[in-house]
Amino acid sequence: MITQRAVEAIEASDTDELLRVIDGYCTARAWEDLVELRARCGEALSRGKQLWGVEEHIRYRLALEAPPSFAGVVVSEGRSRFALGPLPEVAASTKTWKELAPHLDPGPERETVAAERVIRGETVDEQITGLPSSLMGWEPRYQLATYKRDKVEAPSPPGPETMPTQLPDEAEVIEDPHSAGALGDLVEPWTDQSNGRSQIVTVEGDHLAAVAALGLPGARIGQLSAQSALAWMGWAAASGGAHGRRRGAAAGRYLAWWAVAALADLEWPVSEEALGSSLDQMTWHWFDDGSPETGWVLRLAVAIPELGLAWAIASTDLA
Repeated sequence: MITQRAVEAIEASDTDELLRVIDGYCTARAWEDLVELRARCGEALSRGKQLWGVEEHIRYRLALEAPPSFAGVVVSEGRSRFALGPLPEVAASTKTWKELAPHLDPGPERETVAAERVIRGETVDEQITGLPSSLMGWEPRYQLATYKRDKVEAPSPPGPETMPTQLPDEAEVIEDPHSAGALGDLVEPWTDQSNGRSQIVTVEGDHLAAVAALGLPGARIGQLSAQSALAWMGWAAASGGAHGRRRGAAAGRYLAWWAVAALADLEWPVSEEALGSSLDQMTWHWFDDGSPETGWVLRLAVAIPELGLAWAIASTDLA
């Protein structure tokens, strides 16, 4: 049963005090009390108390810290509008598929939890739309978010060393809306929900021609492995940029696969063998203009030498 202190904080709409109460329940692992506190906050909302943020924070803390029987329930309820990240990713960051599966209702949240556990190296007994239920040998170790009670840490992958490189004076830009759209999907929250900017080009030529087509007067360029490029694309697509909603590592993996399939002109859903083979035919590079990088940055150039085609994406979002 919740304390009188908690009841008084609800009636006073004292969110700071309620957050302290929540911290205390989590430290004591008093999950039943936390569930009751959430129900009381929900009832108070119907009486005009401005406690929606508190109620959502309780869902987040249950997904993150509570045992699977509690976490599975709040994840199965559906999307959380104000949590630090998607609750399937939050729960999957601290609990295994075997622990969570019995407590998840059928539906998209269950599938997303399974996909998040695959990202973390598990093989799951659940069908995942468009992707295999285990990591492929040619995939990277994707960047994962670390969730804490009041923040999320999601650092970018390490970048390669770059060297000043002479760019060609001209580049033959061509229209390729399908590939451009797939690359743009990687950073959609940056540009649609935040203050980000993105430029994408397709050219006849190599990666240098693609970078030149962006209009840069000069560039520093470093080579990336296909695994590193996938990690960068997955990281960007998982994030929300400075102010957008985080989509999660599972969504990042999906969108990275989707982008590679679009560049290779493969039909979707794509087989892992076809995608892996297409990656072997691509060269990947990171580029920058030599200025300090802050905020969220994705600068990739990719070429398929056999086709004589290349693409470049330059995306940034400042905090």
